[in-house]
Amino acid sequence: MAQKLNKKPVTGMKDILPAEMQVRDYVIGVITDTYREFGFSHMETPCMESIGNLCSKQGGENEKLIFKVMKRGEKLNVAEAQTEADVVDFGMRYDLTLPLARYYSNNSANLPMPFKALQMGNVWRADRPQRGRFRQFMQCDIDILGDPTNLAEIELISATTTVLGRLGFKDFTVCFNDRQILKAMAAYSGFAEADYDEIFIILDKMDKIGLDGVESELKENGYAAESVEKYLGMFRDMETVEDTLGYLAEKLAGVLPAGLAESIDKILSSVRACAEAQYNLVFDPTLVRGMSYYTGSIFEIKMAELGCSVGGGGRYDEMIGRFTGQKTPACGFSIGFERIITILMEKNFTVPGEREKVAFLMEKDMCTEGTVFVFGEARKARAEGKQVLVAQMNKNKKFQKEQLMKDGYNVFREFYNDSWNK
Repeated sequence: MAQKLNKKPVTGMKDILPAEMQVRDYVIGVITDTYREFGFSHMETPCMESIGNLCSKQGGENEKLIFKVMKRGEKLNVAEAQTEADVVDFGMRYDLTLPLARYYSNNSANLPMPFKALQMGNVWRADRPQRGRFRQFMQCDIDILGDPTNLAEIELISATTTVLGRLGFKDFTVCFNDRQILKAMAAYSGFAEADYDEIFIILDKMDKIGLDGVESELKENGYAAESVEKYLGMFRDMETVEDTLGYLAEKLAGVLPAGLAESIDKILSSVRACAEAQYNLVFDPTLVRGMSYYTGSIFEIKMAELGCSVGGGGRYDEMIGRFTGQKTPACGFSIGFERIITILMEKNFTVPGEREKVAFLMEKDMCTEGTVFVFGEARKARAEGKQVLVAQMNKNKKFQKEQLMKDGYNVFREFYNDSWNK
């Protein structure tokens, strides 16, 4: 007897049943239609990228989670391999941003300026699976390449929040910050520039460990008490002021880039004035975002019902230059597609405006004339906009109908050899 195969998907990946697939298809449709209304163009990149690109120290912790692909055929010589580079040349993409940067670098001569890209596709990370997180999952990104102005941020946030509103979400929060503010606060406090990344990693834990926890970690890592107190003093002051952005603009005068506070205020005011969905947009000086490629504005969507972020993005003006040698402004926003689907499925979301679903059940061994008639009737019903299933009638007809009703079929027509045309 042949060896019995494993019927379960590999750890961290899942089979998608029809009920969820229907919701996913609907969400993809809403996302695509909405983003096209905002002028974004659908494009696609391969699921694999050069391992050198993926490991270019731009993906933060995700570079530790790459599914690496071994060389193939004659190129693979495991016996003589001395380093990983001798056996690995590709990797599965861990996000869509770096592939987009490579895509733009390779095709910019044939693309409009600025280029407004919509990309949806699976990515892979060798992560620890948990609720709403898998090792293979779909991402949905919009990016604007070639626009150095804050119009890009306004457009990205407006488009993304419009999508969420059309999917029925409300009362979510969009947090906004800028890497330049994070750096200015650290510089003002007397930290060395070489320590910024570690400081920001600790700051990013603020929502979990609080100000006191951040203070303890900074001091445990050897940072001067004077710098730590000056740094966290600003955060404590901001808890008591109404206009945190104005407070920082005044406090960091001479350190903060000229015009940055005004630019952020313009983004926030413009997005709020044009909001189609019901949500909160807040300036959050504790927002860090983990990707090291961010150079300016950063933003994140938080939903209380999931207890974590369901999307984020920011400006990454230096990534494309790593491919071309020329600095190209770029800004993007990614929706946490799988987490949104998780929420909708847990709410027993029903796709609105579904077509009427009709089941045509034929008696076993239906004659040729009867079969032709039934399929002709099905064609007419489909032309009327109905979804029609043609199936052979089971012996237990009652159970068969109950199963079909679970799949949304609520109208049944039965055809028998002696009455197929009635």
